[in-house]
Amino acid sequence: MESIIAPEFAVELTQFLEAINRKYNYDFRQYAPNSLRRTLVQAMNQMGVYTLQILQEKILDDATSFDELLQSLTIAVSELFRDPSYFLSLRQQVVPYLRTYPSIKIWVAGCSTGEEAYSLAILLQEEDLLARTTLYATDINARSLETAATGVFRREDFEKAMPRYQISGGNRSLADYCTATGTSVQFHPSFRQQITFVDHSLVTDAVFSETHLISCRNVLIYFNRELQDRAIGLFHESLCGKGFLGLGAMETIQFSRHASDFDPFVREDRIFQKKHSRSALYYG
Repeated sequence: MESIIAPEFAVELTQFLEAINRKYNYDFRQYAPNSLRRTLVQAMNQMGVYTLQILQEKILDDATSFDELLQSLTIAVSELFRDPSYFLSLRQQVVPYLRTYPSIKIWVAGCSTGEEAYSLAILLQEEDLLARTTLYATDINARSLETAATGVFRREDFEKAMPRYQISGGNRSLADYCTATGTSVQFHPSFRQQITFVDHSLVTDAVFSETHLISCRNVLIYFNRELQDRAIGLFHESLCGKGFLGLGAMETIQFSRHASDFDPFVREDRIFQKKHSRSALYYG
């Protein structure tokens, strides 16, 4: 069980997050406080400040410092084909449903620097579905989106992904999708163009698009219960009837007020299916 933050820190944190929201229009007020505390302590150490008040003064006076802090607050650890059993379940159990649509819309929410979006694009390409798929990848961090759009990854990270790709059911070579240059690799331009990277906030923005599959993994763990409910509500509204929602290994909809709107589809890999309703729309 996570420790409860001290009351005095809670007050400082509330003031700090309010200041960020007023100044920069980024809203972290419903992020999980214990997770925020750990991230902020790490950021303060990196930035050479020792109190939240000093950090607040620094970022309010200097937009560059805020941008540095934003990277700590929003960049989640990601890997190509992270949790390969998840992608194997998508390939074996969700793809047959996706094949029934003449066109497909997929939303990767909280895409960070793009690893999950590219992993999904590879899977779809190998299942002959990418050409008829609109693949959106969203995040609130503009720098992460810019990095994702380049399709450039460290060669070391790319090579480490190859065993995960094979476990996920990959039937080609990852090298088929990219060009290696020195210590980096870059996905081919024609492949990168299959993904649209867009700024979108699960905290403040409305439904992004009508979708058949939403993959939002290892994002909800940073939200408090109220914000988790909001995000899952957005996903429910976005999904077509019988659409699919994929979450991270430590995430669930079990305690959400929207839990009754979904059925477990692949329980062990946190894939859920929206329940059909008479008013559900099918988009294709």
